[in-house]
Amino acid sequence: MAGPLDRVRVLDLTSVVMGPYATSILAEFGADVVKIEPPGGEVMRKSGPMRHADMGHFYLAINRNKRSVVLDLKREEARQVLLRMAAASDVLVYNIRPQAMERLGLGYERLRVANPRLLYVGAYGFSQKGPYAARPAYDDLIQGMVGIPWLSQQAGADQPRYAPMVLVDRMVGLQLANVIATGLYHRERSGRGQRIDVPMFEGMLSVVLGEHLAGRQFEPAVGPAGYQRSLARDRRPYRTKDGWLCAMVYNDKQWRTFFDAIGRPEVFANDERFHSQDARLTHIDHVYGFLADVLATRTCGEWLRLFERADIPAARMAGIEDMLADEHVQATGFVREVDHPTEGRLRVTAIPTEWSESVPQHRSHAPLPGENTREVLREFGIASDEIEALVNSGAASQAQP
Repeated sequence: MAGPLDRVRVLDLTSVVMGPYATSILAEFGADVVKIEPPGGEVMRKSGPMRHADMGHFYLAINRNKRSVVLDLKREEARQVLLRMAAASDVLVYNIRPQAMERLGLGYERLRVANPRLLYVGAYGFSQKGPYAARPAYDDLIQGMVGIPWLSQQAGADQPRYAPMVLVDRMVGLQLANVIATGLYHRERSGRGQRIDVPMFEGMLSVVLGEHLAGRQFEPAVGPAGYQRSLARDRRPYRTKDGWLCAMVYNDKQWRTFFDAIGRPEVFANDERFHSQDARLTHIDHVYGFLADVLATRTCGEWLRLFERADIPAARMAGIEDMLADEHVQATGFVREVDHPTEGRLRVTAIPTEWSESVPQHRSHAPLPGENTREVLREFGIASDEIEALVNSGAASQAQP
């Protein structure tokens, strides 16, 4: 079966994580994603561990199902090739600052002339309407600017710290993929392409403020900023006698059942701090502290059996090795092993959505830098002698496996 974006052609000029992650989603959904790379390949190829140069683990994870073309866009002949490719594409997505695209002669107005139906999508740091427009941006920087390290300290960390994963690039990358798919839908109805900007700062700010404006959402304010449950100091895995447990005792029924199960129904009946969801939220530090003290009295296995009988969600805290050995992960085949033609045996994750029709597929491996240059340029109507001239001049290149 063809994926839901079959026959959509995407020129991917992005690098690092946010853009490539977004286009990897489009590629999994069936789009023909052509990754345009500079000589030497994009930066995430260099991020180890790796078996061979330019094939780092992070690059391999977010560049499957794409084809790689190396063009030196600092050279006019390469830019002319890109304009011809854009004329026959549906989407061009980039993540350098718009000012740099203009200096290259690849701004929206020029691309719109080449292809009025093109979606010209920029994914970069900040809205172009404000004073931060020209600033560079990286995941850690945006995490700091939207308060994630501050929130960690508010929640009890000794020092502010970033989330221990590339959080902003992933979150805004999801927004970017959604924007492109939605823009394609609009174009199919209207027949017109358009320019779309997806700034990291505003994208992640919408996530953080959507949760943590809290009392400041109201004017005048009805309380402080910060969602109390998320910031509770004991909102964390709970220590038991033999490990760590994640438990979610949340609604009235679950709390009542929990107190019955531990033989203390009088607490729910008499302690007003547990009577309702609003009361528990107001006294969230006491509520979670109480739960932490109780869960420390038994083993993980004892609590899991009790919670299963009480129909309360709970699970052991997992590390990476635990996830790989997890019975559900193994039963669904979500993590599987595949053979890469140059990198050997790799462990990869499956596509995390399931479709009854237009099923997405893993069609191809993450390519070497420029692995597909000649074949792709031929498909775009570039003559063989012109391709060889580009390669011989260094304006284009092709990797040899």
